Amino acid sequence: MTQPPAPPATARPATPTGRTRRVLRAVAVVSCVPYLGLKAAWLAGSHVGVPEGSALLDDRVGMAVVNGLTVLLDSAVIVLALVLTRPWGLRVPAWLIALPAWAATGLLAPIMAGFPAQLAVRALGGGGGRPAERAVFLHEWVFTVVYTGFLLQGLALGGLFVLYARDRWGWLWRGRVRELPVGAAAPAYRLLAVAASVLALLPLTLHVLWACGVPAGLRAADRTADFRVLAALFALFLQAAVAGALLLAFRRGGGLAVGVPLALAWVGSAAAACWGGWLSLACLGGMEDIADRPTPLTSLAYAGQMLVGLLVAAIGAHHVAERSAGAVRRAA
Repeated sequence: MTQPPAPPATARPATPTGRTRRVLRAVAVVSCVPYLGLKAAWLAGSHVGVPEGSALLDDRVGMAVVNGLTVLLDSAVIVLALVLTRPWGLRVPAWLIALPAWAATGLLAPIMAGFPAQLAVRALGGGGGRPAERAVFLHEWVFTVVYTGFLLQGLALGGLFVLYARDRWGWLWRGRVRELPVGAAAPAYRLLAVAASVLALLPLTLHVLWACGVPAGLRAADRTADFRVLAALFALFLQAAVAGALLLAFRRGGGLAVGVPLALAWVGSAAAACWGGWLSLACLGGMEDIADRPTPLTSLAYAGQMLVGLLVAAIGAHHVAERSAGAVRRAA
């Protein structure tokens, strides 16, 4: 069996700068400004973009906490863009780069795919997210500004991370799936992959049904074209996560480049875990009106996809760690 390549002695370039990276960094930073500006204004007490009677004005303390948290999350995009483009970023511990990048992938990937898809559905006359109801929540221009910024952030950060990862860890995903060694932890990987596949059945089934317009377990407010688009995307990300896990654990797809299952596991697990976790937290929020509360089936779907994402992420992380350790031992 072919052994994985050892890390080259010059795996880390002297400086991760260049015109392309500088442009991407500028796009990432600038695209954060509208969102951070809105959040800062709301924290300061402004109602810009928030119409009278909006539910956002009912719980000011809760919204201040949420706004503060999201400001921190979006500020992390700026920090990550600097880390990925400065020489000192190559000395940052691997987990301190990989974890925020994985979370950013998970939060931004569904938006990057979903926002254009929702616009396309509306352009084709498929309806939207009930504009009248959305206007009560936030003015429509807020959604356009915010999600356009997220789209640009995702493209810029994605490009920066690919370049950074290629320079620092590119040797880890060289070769073909059939060439991967079967380590001592292979049975554990397979057990986790099977567990993830079984756990994915319920949320995957529900998301497919919702994407097809079946209203089972949905509130009336969720029965929109925008929600169906997101349900379809969540189903795709769950399938990608499970496919990547099974390919890595059972060494299937022999001729595939190792980067394919790793990419599927990375993006799929991040989207499933991060959005599943975020929406599960939203389901736990206190809502006085029972009609506004997510149904138990919806909460179960989000919790299930979060668990699937975490299991697949564990498989990918241990796979990379094991391959890295083995290659370093052989190179020593």
